[in-house]
Amino acid sequence: MKHFKIIVFIFFCIHLVACNDHETKKVKEKSLVELTQYVDPQIGSVHGRWFFYTPAARPFGLAKLAPSTNGFNSAGGWGPTGYDDRHTSIEGFGHFYEFQIGGLVFMPTVGQLKTVPGTLENPDVGYRSRFNKTTEHAEAGYYSVFLEDYAVKAELTSTERVGYQRFTYPKTEEAHVVIDLGHKQGESGDVTNTFAQIVNENQVEGFIETYPEYVKFCDPEKRVKMYFVAKFNKNPTKYGSFIDATQKEGQLKTNGINNGLYLTFSMEKNELLEIQTGLSYTSIANARLNLKTESTGKSFDEVHEESKEIWNQKLNNIVVEGGKKEDRIKFYTGLYHALLGRGLSNDVNGDFPEIDGKIGKTPLDENGKPKYNHYNTDGIWGGFWNLSQVWALAYPDYFSDYVQTGVDFYKDRGWLHDGAAAGVFTNGVQTNFQGLLLASAYNVGIRDFDLKTGYEAALKNELEYHGRNLGNGKYDLAYFVKEHYVPYKDTTISNGWVFNFGASHTLEYSFSSYAVAQMAKGMNDSSSYNKLMQQAGYYKNLFDPETKFMRPKLEDGSFIKDFDPMKPWDGFQEGNAYQYTWYVPHDPENLIKLIGKPLFNERLETMFNDAQKTMFGGNSEDINSFSGLEKLYNHGNQPCLHDAWLFNYSGKPWLTQKWARTICNEFYGTEPLRGYGVGQDEDQGQLGAWYVMTSMGLFDVQGHTSANPSFQFGSPLFDKITIKLDSTYYNGEELEIETVNQSSENIYIQSVLWNGETVLNNWMYRNKLMEGGKLTFTLGSKPNQEWGIEKLPPSMSNEN
Repeated sequence: MKHFKIIVFIFFCIHLVACNDHETKKVKEKSLVELTQYVDPQIGSVHGRWFFYTPAARPFGLAKLAPSTNGFNSAGGWGPTGYDDRHTSIEGFGHFYEFQIGGLVFMPTVGQLKTVPGTLENPDVGYRSRFNKTTEHAEAGYYSVFLEDYAVKAELTSTERVGYQRFTYPKTEEAHVVIDLGHKQGESGDVTNTFAQIVNENQVEGFIETYPEYVKFCDPEKRVKMYFVAKFNKNPTKYGSFIDATQKEGQLKTNGINNGLYLTFSMEKNELLEIQTGLSYTSIANARLNLKTESTGKSFDEVHEESKEIWNQKLNNIVVEGGKKEDRIKFYTGLYHALLGRGLSNDVNGDFPEIDGKIGKTPLDENGKPKYNHYNTDGIWGGFWNLSQVWALAYPDYFSDYVQTGVDFYKDRGWLHDGAAAGVFTNGVQTNFQGLLLASAYNVGIRDFDLKTGYEAALKNELEYHGRNLGNGKYDLAYFVKEHYVPYKDTTISNGWVFNFGASHTLEYSFSSYAVAQMAKGMNDSSSYNKLMQQAGYYKNLFDPETKFMRPKLEDGSFIKDFDPMKPWDGFQEGNAYQYTWYVPHDPENLIKLIGKPLFNERLETMFNDAQKTMFGGNSEDINSFSGLEKLYNHGNQPCLHDAWLFNYSGKPWLTQKWARTICNEFYGTEPLRGYGVGQDEDQGQLGAWYVMTSMGLFDVQGHTSANPSFQFGSPLFDKITIKLDSTYYNGEELEIETVNQSSENIYIQSVLWNGETVLNNWMYRNKLMEGGKLTFTLGSKPNQEWGIEKLPPSMSNEN
C-alpha cells in the first residue's frame, strides 16, 4: 500500500509538472505580437482631415499631440489637417485635435523672439521652422523631428490626458517656448477668448474658447472650451506675453485673441527641456488633477514606452499572419486610425462637459475611477459600414461607452447628437445616425448602457419632428413622417448655407427607421415596431420605374424634370443618383426586384469596371475629397462603401470577392498621398476600418441593423486571423479565420468551413461566429459560381 501511495504521488507530480508546462506554453502562445511595427502614421497624411495626423496619442485619448505645418491657415469648418506631408516647415505642436476642436500650440525657438506663426511661403517672417523629412519619425504614440532653423530636436508623446514634450536645445541663453493661444487652429474655428498665466514660477495654466464653423449653425449661442496646466522641468530666466508681434516682457498673464505667452530659458548643449501638460474640457482644476494623476513622476521615455505597449495591446485584439507585408501595414495602420479618432472628453474623476459650462459626472467604481468614459465625436455618417463593425467585433467595451456618451448627451440636451464637441452640437450631415448606431449595439448584444433611456432617445430620433433644428439633425423629418418622403427643395440655413438633400435623406431615414424598428422588436414594443417598419419602406416612394433610379420628388409628388443621375448635390448629399440608388442597405433583395436582377448586375459591374480606371475614387490629379462625386463610384466617401458587397445579394458573390479585394489593393496604399486614395475622406478611421473588415473577409451591408445581424463573406488577404472576443459580451474566446491557398492570384472562394462543417451560404449569422471557433476559407484563381448562391443573405423583405 505504501508503495502504491508513492507511485500515485510520483504520478501526480509528473502530471502537475506537465500541466504547468502546458500552462506556460499557453502563456507563451498568448504573448503579445509586436504589431506597432506595422503602423505608419504618414500613410494618407497628404490632404487628411484636421484630426487625422496625431501620432503622439493613445487609443481614443484626449491628449493628441502633433506637429502643425499649416494649422493657422486651415479651413475653419471642414478642411485639410494642420499637418501635410508635402510641407517642409513646422509652425508648432498642438495638443487638441478633434472634430471642430483645436488649439494650444507650443513652439521651441532659439535667438530672436518671434511671436507670429509665419507662413509656408515665407517661414522667416514668423517662428515656424524648416525641417528635413529624413529627421522626422512618427509611430503609434510618439513623434520626433529636428527643427533646422533652431537646431532643436522636438519629441512628443502622451498619456490619455497629459501631453509630454521634450526639446533638446543647443547651448544658448535664448531658448524660448512660444505658447500660442489666440490664433485659429484648423477646424476649431475663430478664437473668441483666451486666458493664461504663469504660476509657481514654472507652470502655465489657462483656457481657450473657440467658435467652430459647425457650431455657428448648429448651436449658434454656444462655444467650445479647452483647459490646460503645463509644468516645465526648470524655471525660465525671462517671460512675457504677446498679441501677434507686440511683446510685453515681464507680463505673467494674457487674455483676448491672437495672443499668448513666452518663456525663455538658459540651456546647455543637449540639455533637455521637458513639459508635461494636463488637458481638460471642464476646468483648470481638472486639468491639474489629470496632470497630477497621470504623470505620477514618469519620465518622457517611460511614457513613450508605455504608450507603445498600450497601442500594442489594443492592436493584438486582432492578429493577422501571412499575406504581404504591405497588406499588414495597411491593416494595422487602418486599425490604428479606427482606434485613434473620437477621443476622451471626461477627466480622471469622471467629470465631462455639458452645455453652458455645466459639468456632468460618470459614476465611479470602488477605486474611484469612471465606470465608463465620455467621447467627443464627428457624426457617424457611414460609420456603420466600418467603425462600428470593428468596435463591436474586437472593442465592444469602447462601443458601449461610445453609445452611453450619446445617451448622456440626450439626457442633457433632449436629443441625440450627430457630432459633439465638448457638449456642443457640431452636426455636419444632418442625418443623425446615432439612433441607428445605438440600435446596432443593442442588436449585437451590447446592452450594458442605459437601455431604457437609450431606447427612448432612439425612438425620438426617428419619430419626433417637433423641435427639430440644425443642431439635433433631421431638420426635414416632418416631411418624411407625414408625406413619406422628403421633397426636392432648397432649404436656406444660417450663414448662407443651402441644403437640398431630400432624396438622400429619404433613403437614409428609411435605413435608420429599420434599425430602430429592430430594437423595438427586441423591446417588445409592437406599436413602435410597426410604425418604424412602415417608415423603413418609404425608400420605395423615390424609385422611378421608368429610369430605374432613385429620383428626387417635388412637393406635389411629381418627379423632378431634366433628371441627370450623374449630377452631384442635386437632391443627394455628397453624391449623385447613380451612387445613391444602391442606398437601400437594409433591403437589397427588394431593391434588386425593383431594378431587375439583370440590370442591377449590369449597372453594378459597369460601375466597378469604370471605377477601377480612377482607382475607385476621383480624378487622380485632383487632390480633393469631393473629386469623386461626379463618378459612378466614389470609395473616398461614405455613401458608396457597401456597394462592392451587393453582389452577395444579386447571385454573383464571386464579384464581391473580386472587387472588394481589388479595392483593398488599388485604392489603399502605403504612401502619404495615396494611402486612402487621392480624393480621401478618412473620417476618424472609417476608410481604415473598412479595409480592416474587408481584408478579413467579413462585412455586413446592413450595418448590424438587423435584429439578428449577419456577416457576409469576401476573400481574406491573410493566411490566418485571430480575433480576441470579449467574454463580457460574447461566449467565445477567439474567432480564428484560416485561409487556404491565399495568394495574389487566388482571390475567389472555393469553399468555406465552420468548425469543420461545410458552409454553403455566402454569409453566417453573427451570433454564431461570436461563439468562437474556426472559419476556414479555401481560395482559388477561378470563381466557383456554384458556391454561395443557394440562400441569399438576410434582407428586410425576406426576414420573418
